[in-house]
Amino acid sequence: MKKIYTITTLLALWLNAMAQDVNLRSPLLQELDDNMVLVDGGTFTMGASQNQLKEAESDEKTCHQVTVDAFYICKYEVTQDLWTYVMGKNPSHFRGARLPVEDITWNDCQKFIAKLNELTGETYRLPSEAEWEFAARGGNLSKGYKYAGSNTINDVAWYNANSGNSTHTVGGKMPNELGIYDMSGNVYEWCQDWKAPYSNQHEVNPQGAEEGSCRVNRGGRWGGSARACRTSDRSMSSPHYHFYHLGMRLARSTKNQK
Repeated sequence: MKKIYTITTLLALWLNAMAQDVNLRSPLLQELDDNMVLVDGGTFTMGASQNQLKEAESDEKTCHQVTVDAFYICKYEVTQDLWTYVMGKNPSHFRGARLPVEDITWNDCQKFIAKLNELTGETYRLPSEAEWEFAARGGNLSKGYKYAGSNTINDVAWYNANSGNSTHTVGGKMPNELGIYDMSGNVYEWCQDWKAPYSNQHEVNPQGAEEGSCRVNRGGRWGGSARACRTSDRSMSSPHYHFYHLGMRLARSTKNQK
């Protein structure tokens, strides 16, 4: 009996290792890894810049210096094919493998990330609001555009004037200075932070409020105005809220970060 148990145990371990190896070699998971863009750390002015100030809401007018460490962020919003591969179902209203997943809550994002990290052994996460804005502005390569990659919104964003009332395939518009797509328009993207007023002090790797009622989402949407697609615009929703303008983008810390 002992010998049979040993063989059974070894077989189970081998099958588990093979399953993990298959997952690591999955084209979708490999594509995700390949699409993670390194954003070098730097310091920027967070909040509405001069070319955004006229349309700014009060919650973006406290401009302040923010320093973020290097991190990775995906050049594309999470697609429906990746979500379905990880979760086994697709919650989206608009259907298409390469359309952004939508109609997801912040809590759904956390469940997706936990399963994705089990499959990959990585530490994917949502970006902080500061990381999101730094990346959307083009990081250290920023040219100070109003939108993510251009001052001309139709170059970079799907919004209410050009979307045809639907999401669009990720990467269909021009990228920003870092080669990242759709950070203006298409779907709002959940961030990790609880929504909080901006500090007027220089911050290093801010993480938002310690608690709250709403999580930040950023970037504007297919059915929204150009104003909401500005890189400084802030939005928020309950972590339980879902609608078909809410999606997500993955981030990941660098290896030397905890």
